[in-house]
Amino acid sequence: MKTRIGSACKVALAAAAITGSLFAGSASAQLAGHNVILVHGFQQEDLANPPANLQDVKNAGADYWRTFWLSRADARIDWGSDGRVEGQIAQQAYQQLRSISQQGLCNDYCIVVSHSTGDLVTRYLLENQARWLQNAGLAPLKVLASIDFSGAGGGTELADLALNVAYNDSWYNWPLKQAVRAFTGITPEPGSLGVVNDLQTNAARNLAVSPNNIPRLRFVAGGSSYGGITKPFIAGTDDGVVPTHSACGATTSNGIDSCSSNLSLAGKVSSQDGPSALYYNHYPVLMNEGASHSGVLGSETGNTSVPVVNNRTLNGLRVDFASRTYNQRAWWQWWGSGDQYVEVPGSGQTDMSSLVYNTLNN
Repeated sequence: MKTRIGSACKVALAAAAITGSLFAGSASAQLAGHNVILVHGFQQEDLANPPANLQDVKNAGADYWRTFWLSRADARIDWGSDGRVEGQIAQQAYQQLRSISQQGLCNDYCIVVSHSTGDLVTRYLLENQARWLQNAGLAPLKVLASIDFSGAGGGTELADLALNVAYNDSWYNWPLKQAVRAFTGITPEPGSLGVVNDLQTNAARNLAVSPNNIPRLRFVAGGSSYGGITKPFIAGTDDGVVPTHSACGATTSNGIDSCSSNLSLAGKVSSQDGPSALYYNHYPVLMNEGASHSGVLGSETGNTSVPVVNNRTLNGLRVDFASRTYNQRAWWQWWGSGDQYVEVPGSGQTDMSSLVYNTLNN
């Protein structure tokens, strides 16, 4: 999820956009030699002020990615958060999928970059796009891989809370209401939550779950959002919005601490409560304990990334992040070599999106 910028800024930014265009960059804006398609996450402003038309949806989609990815992509699939994945969102996406196919942007394979709820939307599109496009007499998109930042494909407990609050407006729910308002931007009422319905953990985990051959590369954050008020209501570790069990691609919604059973989000080599299993073709590539839910999109530096699945070629895409192992003693440790850590050297000097782009583009 990413909150939209103010209206004054939107007016200035709109002048830079081509009205009605799908394209977010030029034909040379590629990653590892392939065109990039962006799928944004939940936009809470859509619940308070539903977009009037697809052009409004697309303008908001451009704003969402402007920090880093907009200039590095060739197309977007934008969608309104006031809708449901299998309803309005699918209809909006279908129109844009048709244009992408007609333009031939994925004829030589493309790479999808998603964030947050975009992970769930992407999963639904990957399951259905070939059938939709073939039925329209168009070529299905050839997708090499999906790069998923803070992926909410496994849902979030905040969505469960939002539905509970919508149907139980009791005074003793005040702490829950504050967390839910921070997440949704509104005071929830039945029928007002749009895609948040699909983000309930059980709902998300029963939507488009058929295995496919497109690898999902997961990039996981563990920082705070909304001043930390949402964290007590999310199972296991989280980034303030999405639980680690979802971002890693775990097959269950049980709270976990890390994507690895022997490596913490901070890179400490030690026993961890990791996932018992991962969804087919899901690969947690990097973890970052300090990055926030929105910060992974290019707005935060100073946080160290930790490699998990590394030195692999996934469907032709080489994943090869630099890695360094070192020992560090706590201030109170007067003897021994201390604890062992793993990190991507220099990752604290850049943001996660730049790190991912520059590494995969080599």
